Amino acid sequence: MKKIIITIDGPAASGKEKIAKYIAKKWKLKHLDSGILYRQLALIILKKKIKYDNLFELRKIIKSKPKLSLRKTKKIRSQEVSALTSSIAVYKFIREYINRKQRQIVKINSNQRGFVIDGRDIGSVVFKKADLKLFVYVSEKNRAKRRYKQLIDSGEKSIYQKILKEIKLRDRQDKNRKHSPLVIPKGSHLIENNGSFNDTKKQINYLIRSILDGLSK
Repeated sequence: MKKIIITIDGPAASGKEKIAKYIAKKWKLKHLDSGILYRQLALIILKKKIKYDNLFELRKIIKSKPKLSLRKTKKIRSQEVSALTSSIAVYKFIREYINRKQRQIVKINSNQRGFVIDGRDIGSVVFKKADLKLFVYVSEKNRAKRRYKQLIDSGEKSIYQKILKEIKLRDRQDKNRKHSPLVIPKGSHLIENNGSFNDTKKQINYLIRSILDGLSK
């Protein structure tokens, strides 16, 4: 059977990672979180004390081909890293570098059954020919509540209203950026993730079974 590619797109804090991890575990696929790559790059920039609008220095970092770990650590989930990630993600040269890294990871792991990849332009730009494209929808208020809980659980102080404001700002930036804006990818299936996760899983499993049945014929 050919390598399966499932893409998951959606706005910030919509539950893309949780859905991707569930799919990876249940269907024995490799999970690739594009957000981690952006956050790891933002952490490098932050440590070097480079400002988000210093394009000369940012290009130097990209030309040096920094090694970006896929490890999820507390450091990359801080509000400071999140804000910087949002700021640098608008640049075409940075998005192109991260996109190349994602395609490279998929290519060199040829022994994998397939991949489930989540982000904000995965089905629309990075893997346009994916076998299954999902777009996750969650209201702004629900996303803010989930993000708030995530930060509190990790021991970081936070304020719900501030998070809601930041999510609204992030949505505007993602939807209106010049390069690879957040859109519903052509041919994608809308996954409504406002309710229980069991309801979300039912939507997803039905679609994946249909895809696998089609590939096995």
